[in-house]
Amino acid sequence: MIIETHSEKDTFELGKKLGSEASPGDVYTLEGDLGVGKTIFTKGFAKGLGIEEPVSSPTFTILQEYDLGRLPFYHFDVYRIGDVEEMDEVGFDDYVYGDGVCIIEWANLIREILPENSRNITIEKDPEKGFDYRKITIEE
Repeated sequence: MIIETHSEKDTFELGKKLGSEASPGDVYTLEGDLGVGKTIFTKGFAKGLGIEEPVSSPTFTILQEYDLGRLPFYHFDVYRIGDVEEMDEVGFDDYVYGDGVCIIEWANLIREILPENSRNITIEKDPEKGFDYRKITIEE
């Protein structure tokens, strides 16, 4: 499925819609260049789960946990992972095979340990279509 958004609000709302539809055990991979809107999308997703606290990208901590929504939400950013084995240190399997919902930014860096049922979301810019234009591809 391909969805085009034309503002941060549109990208946020798409994330919110997907978050409201998420089920226990869902894992979403989120890929795209720096500054493409992955955090905006994730903030919307968290809102769709009923999370009211501020959401930020866990670039330096690898994982942010949010427990005050409809489901536990685990937001990974693996951009700084040097070796896939580092994911064991944060208890990766406990999160992705648990009862919460995961979003994993830069998931291509740990592809070999991702669950088979992950849904891949790719966000791309196209400057020719405008500064705020995003092409969001969702693959089952």
